Amino acid sequence: MISFSISPVNLMHAMTMALDLAVDGVSLHQKRVAIMCGYIADKMRLKPQDQQALLSAALMHDIGAASFSDERKRISNPNYVGRAMDIFVHAENGYILLKDSEPFSFIAETVRHHHDNWAGGNLSGLSGDQIPLHSRIIHLVDRVDINICRTKPILACRDDMRKLVQEDHGNHFDPMVVEAFLESSEKESFWLDLTVPDYVNTFNARLNLGGTPYNIEDLVKIAELFATLIDRMSRFTATHSRSVSGVAVFLSGLSGFSESELELMKISGLLHDLGKLSIPNSILEKPGPLDPQEKMTVRQHTFFTYRILSQIEHMETAAAWGAWHHETLDGEGYPFRLDATELTLGSRIMAVADIFVALTENRPYRKKLAQDVVGRIMRDMVERRKIAGNIVENLLSNYKMAEEIVLSQENWTQPLTIKEL
Repeated sequence: MISFSISPVNLMHAMTMALDLAVDGVSLHQKRVAIMCGYIADKMRLKPQDQQALLSAALMHDIGAASFSDERKRISNPNYVGRAMDIFVHAENGYILLKDSEPFSFIAETVRHHHDNWAGGNLSGLSGDQIPLHSRIIHLVDRVDINICRTKPILACRDDMRKLVQEDHGNHFDPMVVEAFLESSEKESFWLDLTVPDYVNTFNARLNLGGTPYNIEDLVKIAELFATLIDRMSRFTATHSRSVSGVAVFLSGLSGFSESELELMKISGLLHDLGKLSIPNSILEKPGPLDPQEKMTVRQHTFFTYRILSQIEHMETAAAWGAWHHETLDGEGYPFRLDATELTLGSRIMAVADIFVALTENRPYRKKLAQDVVGRIMRDMVERRKIAGNIVENLLSNYKMAEEIVLSQENWTQPLTIKEL
């Protein structure tokens, strides 16, 4: 089995970029929270392994809201007025996603309690020292980052943020964490670090974290977690990523791919739509045709997929296979306008698998299509030099087997999430 040496910070950086995708671009909330947590961890003299766990949880703390654009907007709005228990929904959903998902299960409890108030009144029933320390740290810096004014120089926000924290001393926030924050945030560097794009090198130096060996099975587990986030965005695509992955692996096997290449294809298929986290749920579930602006919003998703995956060591090939699934042989696809001279066999297979699954699953604007219709559409795309004819013929010659792969995913059950508290 292949073993990769992947920096945990680089891996988290890529996955956090996926979580930070928002309807108006890429935000930096998870990253800024992690930076502030790093300062507090230093001040509290946490052990290196505890610092790594805190950093990991900070970078993933809003994973429970990733599939729902309205929820992401709500939790990032400091002026939101709602039920007192609403804030715990995404934290509990994050816990449900992570608790059985290696290699992130060790941060599940921290994510679950990252909005628990020191004085109590929490969904969990915990208060004070009963709340995990890492959760208490993230809770404080999360509120700081949400309340920072984005229209002023960051140093002009320092006094207001320190006052906000002092006023909630012993109420929302742990007094010990408040003290560490106030001591750390006296420095201008604490705030200016939040404005530096290249924060990864900062964390590598500060936390002195080396590479953690991940084998290919570990990466599959990570990919499956994020495939769940992607597919949860719409009831019409509840198993889309897993179906595309399965069909792509099947077609790759017919094309003579090695065992290791098949594993990379599986990962690539699971993550091929990772950039869809940037698309509002209202567009994904729209029952009618998309308007021009909505189409442009959808078209950005493959670009984000590529930029996210290409940051992870040894994932360059999987990034190309997954992110180029809307490129076409005639060079008129998107987002890079690649043509037949540039598209690899893996990316051609992924494009065919994605189209096949899309045609054979229900969508908000139509029911899944019959075999003869699917064949006619895909052969027409071959004639127009959109997709590869040899791969399409491989697929259509083995139609029933490919269809069974898609149907088999219908029995897969996503981790449950809570709708209301």
